[in-house]
Amino acid sequence: MLRLDGRRPDEFRPVQLIPSVNPYAEGSCLVYFGKTQVICTATYEQPAPKWVQGQGGGWVTAEYGMLPRSTQERVKRDRVLASGRTQEISRLIGRSLRAVVDLGKLPDAQIIVDCDVIVADGGTRTASVTGGFVALCMAIKKLMDVGEIKQNPIVDYVSAASVGLLERQILLDLNYQEDVAISTDMNFVMRPNGKLVEVQGTAEKSFYDQNQLMEMLRVAQKGCEFLFQKQREVLKGLHLLPD
Repeated sequence: MLRLDGRRPDEFRPVQLIPSVNPYAEGSCLVYFGKTQVICTATYEQPAPKWVQGQGGGWVTAEYGMLPRSTQERVKRDRVLASGRTQEISRLIGRSLRAVVDLGKLPDAQIIVDCDVIVADGGTRTASVTGGFVALCMAIKKLMDVGEIKQNPIVDYVSAASVGLLERQILLDLNYQEDVAISTDMNFVMRPNGKLVEVQGTAEKSFYDQNQLMEMLRVAQKGCEFLFQKQREVLKGLHLLPD
């Protein structure tokens, strides 16, 4: 079965990770998952948040947002308090990035990774995790080069992929048209070799069984391994992680 955009069920959309797109940020990456576009910027700030101070390390966090015309209809800007969805995705990205950072090797400071959606066509949170990691690595490399960070705190790669169940067919990396039609929506955040960081799953219209869950996990792992290779191609030469 081919999908409406011509992909196989277990095939990712075209992915691009373009580093160093923001001259002011310590690290940045523009990520494309098909038509979805997210700009990720990493900012170094001192001191660390109060709840981290005195614990011998720093902090990594994230903020996510959607530009007003990133969707087919205008999205209202978050003025004072972010929406529940925005907060939930921000926290997901932050947890995902912290899962591959040795916080004890950061000084009394924090790195904030901002993920701003330029165009939304499904997969904005998974694109944010994947591109946010690249931006974070670019920032770490720059900070190590100037002596602000003494030891490399990055311990592994991390990426994320969406998987859906549509009429018993498992689909990888959903675009918007597929996302609104599926019966089950899953997001997998992973490290290499099948190490799970986080799993989000919802039966939107009907249940899924254990066999389907395991197959969705297999497809997600294939997708994440594809993304790890894309990350390696971009980060090659930084010597933070094995090429």
